[in-house]
Parts: sequence; structure tokens; C-alpha cells
Amino acid sequence: MTTETPGAPASPPDEAVDVTSPRANIGRRFLQGDLGEVRVIIAIAVIWAIFQIQDSSFLTATNLTNLVLQITAVGLISVGVVLVLLLGEIDLSVGAVSGLCAAIMAVLSVKQGWSPYLAIAAGVLAGTAIGLFQGFVSDFFGIPSFVVTLAGLLAWQGFLLLVLGDTGTVNITDPVITGLTGTFYSDVVGWVIAAVGIAAFAGLAFWSRQRRERAGLSAPPLASLVVRVVLVAAAVIATVAVLNADRGVPLAGLILVGFVLIFQYMTGRTRFGRHIYAVGGNTEAARRAGISISKIRIAVFMLASTMAAIGGIMAASRLLAVNQSSGASDLLLLAIAGPVVAGTSLFGGRGTVWTALLGALVIGSISNGMDLLALESSVKFIVTGAVLLIAVVIDAIARKQRAATGRV
Repeated sequence: MTTETPGAPASPPDEAVDVTSPRANIGRRFLQGDLGEVRVIIAIAVIWAIFQIQDSSFLTATNLTNLVLQITAVGLISVGVVLVLLLGEIDLSVGAVSGLCAAIMAVLSVKQGWSPYLAIAAGVLAGTAIGLFQGFVSDFFGIPSFVVTLAGLLAWQGFLLLVLGDTGTVNITDPVITGLTGTFYSDVVGWVIAAVGIAAFAGLAFWSRQRRERAGLSAPPLASLVVRVVLVAAAVIATVAVLNADRGVPLAGLILVGFVLIFQYMTGRTRFGRHIYAVGGNTEAARRAGISISKIRIAVFMLASTMAAIGGIMAASRLLAVNQSSGASDLLLLAIAGPVVAGTSLFGGRGTVWTALLGALVIGSISNGMDLLALESSVKFIVTGAVLLIAVVIDAIARKQRAATGRV
């Protein structure tokens, strides 16, 4: 029995002490999806080991450089897909949008004689306009995004055929457009880029820690921060070394990483990004908090279609042509599967833009490895579909684990 002084504030309730071992805690976090990046890195290591055993040319500098070029278009499209998934929505039109916008760029540049810069800008703006239209229709009429973008998938393929006309294929020869994926930097420039990137990451990491300490907030231990910087530096140095062993650091890879960094900052450090997570986590709570649900949804679909257009232009640059199958085949599947495999939840509110890059690397590695082994297309589709299904099952299990522990 205890007594309390009249008028004194009540004693806070006893807090439950987590007595689980560090190993058990790590296992619990892994099951709940909090260590998604670790899971993806392990998956990449396993995939690379398997394909290297099957074909010794998989981990050569030439093939890894080709892998970077192959995942650029899918990774850029996936950046926009991540934003849509964070809302708990889906966009099935990104593949068709990428093909249509690439066709607009190609026709304006090749047939109409436009400046390559204006042609690229027109293609990107066309994607933005498509996203505005689809987002508005879905939000204003209350139609599920699945239905609107499914209709868009069919309609934009029709517009692609209309834009290309009777020719069917438009070959791209402009050096500005082809240079997007055909430009490689020298060894010296590659090492300078690596040094600047490592210094920027380390500076921002330590600066952020100091800001949190000054504000009286919890900050990560200095030792763990140093380990993180060392690991990132090692990864960057290894990547540049491999790329320099072939043709050098490709401009396409820098474009992909640049967009990932920009959107990661936007989602993690800005009010707009916090609103995306809020809407995806609980729409009604976000509405009561004063967030404009309509503006967020429309803006996200605009960004998703814009990134689809950029991805389509990069794909056209690499293939040196746009044809009636641009944006078709398995592009949509890969763009959605990548982020999901890397840990972005299909239920909304969980995930980061980094999953676009990591997921593209996972899916791209599988596709690249199967190409080296000369497997049939049927096998490739089956394997990719199985990987996506496994990722969705893992996401559902993690969601149930969080629900069981009272976490959102």
C-alpha cells in the first residue's frame, strides 16, 4: 500500500520493461518489416551468388555496368510508384504512360525537328498532364484508382499507336537523347563523384545528429553513425571501382540515384512527404487533422506519371528507338514488384523511396541473370511473378505482426 500527498500529481503508471534479448528483438523487428533494407541486401547477395555460380560472367564489370543501365528506366518509374503505394493506391498505367511519353518525345524530335531539350520537356509534361487527369478523375468521382488507371493502361496504349502512326517505329539518333544512357565518365570524374557523395552523406548525417541533440531529441549513438558512414563509403567505393573497370560511371546511374535522393528528401523531410504518409496510414485521421486529401492524391498521381515519362524517355535512349511495344511487356510488373519486394507496403503508409532503387536492383538482377542463362520467357515471367507473390506474403505477415503488437 502506498499513500499520496493530497494535491500532488499522480504517479505515472509503471512502464513495461522490454526484457527480450537483442537477438530476439532483432528477429521481431525483422518479422514486422522494420529491417526491410537488411532483408533486401541479403536477398541481393544470395541472388548474385546463385547466378555467379551458374555463370561466371555475372559479376564481371561489364555485366554489372549493363545491369545499372537496365534498371535505370524501371527504377525511375518505381520512384513514382512508391509514392502511389504509400497512399495505399495503385497505378496500373505507368507502363503505358512511359511508352506514350517516349513516343511523343521521339516523334517531336525526329519527325517534327524539335530541339531535343524541348522534345524531352514535352514528353515529361505530357506525363504530368496524364497524372493530373487520372488523379482528378479518381478523386472527384470517387472511383478507385485501380479502375481509373486500368482504363488508362488501355487508353494510353491506343494513343501510343496514334502518335507513332503508320511507321510503327521511330529510330532515335540525336546525341543529346542517346547520351542520356550512352554517356560514361572517366575514372577521375568517377572518383571525384564518389568523394563528394561520401563527404555529403557523412556531413549531413553528423549535422542531423547535432541538430537533434540541440533540440533535446533522441539521437543515434555516435558509434552506430560512424559504422553507417563507413558502410556507405565502402559501398560507393566498390561501386565506382567496378564501373571504372568497364566504361566508367554512367550518367544514367547518376540520374537514377539523383531522383531517388530528391524524392527521399521530399518524403522524409518535408510537410508534403509527411502528409503522404499520414493519408496512406489513416485517411480519416489525416482529414480530421486538416490535410487536403484531394490535393495530396492528385499531386502524387501527377508525380507518378511524370516519373513514368522520365523512365520511358530513358528506356528509349537506351534502346535507340520507340515502337508499338514500348512500355508494354513486363515493365509494369517490374515497376510495381520492385518496391514491394524491397519493403514498401501495398496497404499504404510504410516504405521509403530507397525501395525503388533496391527493388529495381533485385528484380533487375534476377532478369539479368536469367538472360545470361538463356532461360525462356515463360520461365522469366513465372519466376518474377513468384518473387512478387512472396514479397506480398511477407508484407502481409509483417502487417499482422505489427497489428498483434499494437503497432500501426
